[in-house]
Amino acid sequence: MAKLKINYLRDKNQNNSFIVKFAMITLAIVLICIFLPKQPRFRYEFERGKVWNHENLVSPYNFAILKTQEELNRDREQVLKTVQPIYNLNATASKEQIDQFNTDVAEKWQIANMDSLSIQDRETYQSVGNALLNYVYNRGIISLNNRYQNKGLNAEEVDQAQSQYNFTLLQDNVAQQKNTADIFTIESANQYMENNLSRNNKIDQKTWLTETLKNYVTINYIFNENLTNKAEQNALANISSTRGMVQKGELIAEKDKIISNETYQKLASLRKVFEDEARISGNQGYVMLGHFVVISMCVSLLMVFLYFFRPTIFDSNRLLFIILIVIISMLGVLSWAINMKIPNMYYIPYCSVPIIFRVLFDTRVALNIHLLMVLLAALFVPNSFEFVFLQFMTGMVAIYSIRTLVKREQFLVSSLIILATYIIAYVGLVLTRNGSISSIYWTDIVPFVVSVGLTLLAYPLIYAFERLFGIVSDLTLMELTNSNSRLLRELSLKAPGTFQHSLQVANLAEAAIYKIGGNPLLIRAGALYHDIGKMSNPLFFIENQKTDINPHAELTPEQSAQIIISHVHKGMEMAKKNQLPEVIIDFIRTHHGTTKVDYFYNMALKNNPDKLVDESIFRYPGPVPFSKETAVLMIADSVEAASRALKEPTEESINNLVDKIVEYKITQRQFINSDITMRDIMEVSDIFKSMLKSIYHVRIDYDVDKKTALSTGNIKN
Repeated sequence: MAKLKINYLRDKNQNNSFIVKFAMITLAIVLICIFLPKQPRFRYEFERGKVWNHENLVSPYNFAILKTQEELNRDREQVLKTVQPIYNLNATASKEQIDQFNTDVAEKWQIANMDSLSIQDRETYQSVGNALLNYVYNRGIISLNNRYQNKGLNAEEVDQAQSQYNFTLLQDNVAQQKNTADIFTIESANQYMENNLSRNNKIDQKTWLTETLKNYVTINYIFNENLTNKAEQNALANISSTRGMVQKGELIAEKDKIISNETYQKLASLRKVFEDEARISGNQGYVMLGHFVVISMCVSLLMVFLYFFRPTIFDSNRLLFIILIVIISMLGVLSWAINMKIPNMYYIPYCSVPIIFRVLFDTRVALNIHLLMVLLAALFVPNSFEFVFLQFMTGMVAIYSIRTLVKREQFLVSSLIILATYIIAYVGLVLTRNGSISSIYWTDIVPFVVSVGLTLLAYPLIYAFERLFGIVSDLTLMELTNSNSRLLRELSLKAPGTFQHSLQVANLAEAAIYKIGGNPLLIRAGALYHDIGKMSNPLFFIENQKTDINPHAELTPEQSAQIIISHVHKGMEMAKKNQLPEVIIDFIRTHHGTTKVDYFYNMALKNNPDKLVDESIFRYPGPVPFSKETAVLMIADSVEAASRALKEPTEESINNLVDKIVEYKITQRQFINSDITMRDIMEVSDIFKSMLKSIYHVRIDYDVDKKTALSTGNIKN
């Protein structure tokens, strides 16, 4: 009855998990359908300079031909040349300055010590000054605007016009057309007054009056930037975006003919008219249904891949949630960009997605998700082939460039490689399409630079995902393998022998996992922390004993065995207290599996030949290793520890030691839950033998090799 109840609960949990997965996937599909644009898509894909591979295309209705961007830019430049800047007359400025001159002249006269001149002379000076100020203000004083100087003129015309320009003057809401050549600047007004006074015989103190008048010269034609900008905007708004018409029934593109510039522009115009018309009159329900079908297929294929090839990810609702939320977010950004009509879709940092999933998971997962994202995006972006080609190429480069992440600068190196791929692929596409270097617009590279710059945001996003969802990436493993981390530094101080043992185990295990395939960073981190529990009682472990005093001498075998076994429990407690990831704790709990502490078990049997010894007291609690990495660490740990006990390490003794340990682990069924094959175990054994011989400087018996060579006739005696 109890067994049936357990089976029922297990089946119920599995059903609940399946329901949660199904709900998550369905919700993700619905959200993607909601986010993405709803208009039907033009059925033809085409490129300038390529062959039209479809049947003859005849215009289904009349439509206007859109101008190219170059034509629009040219029209814009021409229109802006016709817009004149607008100035306002500030009549108050001239009146205030002249009144101020009349007020100050008597005081300035006294300061200048003009006592030799009469009051009548002063009035003459004042009258002449008033006349000059009135003249320059009536003619107008302006500050030339660099924005309009030389506007629309070639070099020869500039010399002739001396950088003057026409403008509109507003005075009491009345507009007048003027030219800056007929208006003073402050400098030219001062020069005019100086020249005029130099010819005036009534004025003796010409310099004094000239310098005095300069203090009362200011601008009275004020540039009105707001009205000028409005005038320019109105002029630009009147630019026609089309040129010419295509009549209904007119042949647009002919089968097997090259798409010329003119044909391309007609096709682009037809596509826009079609999509605009479909947006208004198309059945949105059918569009949504089509989106749902296509998106469901893509997401389902991704789930099938995870189910068959990455079951650990598929079985984890947490990991599935991460994958779906990133996909939804990126497609949401794409939809926002399309709706906002940003000038270029390549501003979106698409390569950040494969980088995130490569670091969080692995290459195949990243590649499959990136392919899904690109294919879905291609349904909505213009120039789908170009978009798919560029994004798929750069996505693969992004994944491959961080295949083994061991240094943080790899992110920067990867970004530079991605940018180079973008540029090379773009240039290749342009040359293929147009067959001309002059058709390469280098300003089009700017979106690639921005996109690659935004791709660097993947790094903080990876950290956020790790913290929020408890994932361990290669970046975290890199930090954990730093021997200067607090826990490893404490281990090196409290148990230096154990620390050295852990370093050797890490080197052995890492070399082996490189050979048979696995995560080298993960196994190195696991190896460095697998024995941290020995810090509690370091002297009870032989590698930390510096004297001949053995603390086990005063204990029974059972007590000694429990102290040895306890380093697993204490290691797990320390790891959790220091917030080590669960995948690292797995190495601590499994590195001895369910094996026995054979030395003390045999001692107990020897000391109590007539008693039944409880074997469970001497056995580690387990579990046994359940991954390739944990299995390799178990072998490396035992081999390294046992090799230290060899009195005279030789090639034969090392080979026998490794073979004996591996055979013992197999007979104890320690690898039944790990995905490691016998072939992998044999390769691991060979690597350990080779590395241990190098560590202990085992020499090859050259005499034996020489005798063998002589017997086969390969060398002469």
